Amino acid sequence: MIDIVPLLDAPALVVKNEDISLVIADVHLGIEYDLYYSGINIPSQLAGRIERARRYVGEAKPDRIILLGDIKHNVPHISHQEEEEVPLFLNELAKHALVEIVPGNHDGGIDALLPRNPDVILHEAKGAIIDGVAYFHGHTWPGPSLLNCKYWIMSHNHPTIKLTDNVGHTITRQAWIRARLDEGEVKKNYGQEKLEWNDPEVIIVPSFNELCGGIAFNESWHDDLLGPLFTSQAIRLEEAQVYLLDGTYMGTIDSLRKYSREKYKVPGNKARAYRRRKRYRH
Repeated sequence: MIDIVPLLDAPALVVKNEDISLVIADVHLGIEYDLYYSGINIPSQLAGRIERARRYVGEAKPDRIILLGDIKHNVPHISHQEEEEVPLFLNELAKHALVEIVPGNHDGGIDALLPRNPDVILHEAKGAIIDGVAYFHGHTWPGPSLLNCKYWIMSHNHPTIKLTDNVGHTITRQAWIRARLDEGEVKKNYGQEKLEWNDPEVIIVPSFNELCGGIAFNESWHDDLLGPLFTSQAIRLEEAQVYLLDGTYMGTIDSLRKYSREKYKVPGNKARAYRRRKRYRH
């Protein structure tokens, strides 16, 4: 039986089946290089990220560590910082467990940065089934074989929620998103292929890198979010459930929209549709 539990107060997921997998996403090594050329001077945070990853490993005691895309940051080129930090980070993780990488949209050319280490494995961008669970970054449609899995774990959008009170004070918190899929919209992408459908639950992982920022899901509509599962409206966004890193259940995206400072700025037909749904519900 597959058991999926986030580490408490951490953007890391523990998946238990035959083995124990520790999942982290959006590491974005080399982001400091990009920030420097944008006028923000921050020294490398690699040491702190390695220490944090070691702490997660110590808590989870995994058989494998799954890196769910965007291990490196700069695109399309590879910075000197990434040339140094990516192999170092991967080798450090591989001291503790097998490392399996599911590449993201920032990971072009990452194969050239992989250390010569048999405990570091690179999968295809369309995702991989690992110990019975489907993993993909989210910038592409998952491979058709993943549709038969009960759980899809993805990243890419760095999910947060943003809550605004009546006097305009706003707080933003990282969040886990658990959602279901529209079977018809998903299958449209795969044409005439015969697909085995297991009505998977989608779990969207928050960003490991503290400098990445995020997208406030309760202030976003399908077109605001990244990746074909959102732009096609295959993910049932309004009924998606939101959890904070400390485990607090916050409600659905729909219920959290009332705390959004953008609630009166929904464009065009979306605003009318949103008001109409509210009217019919109440």
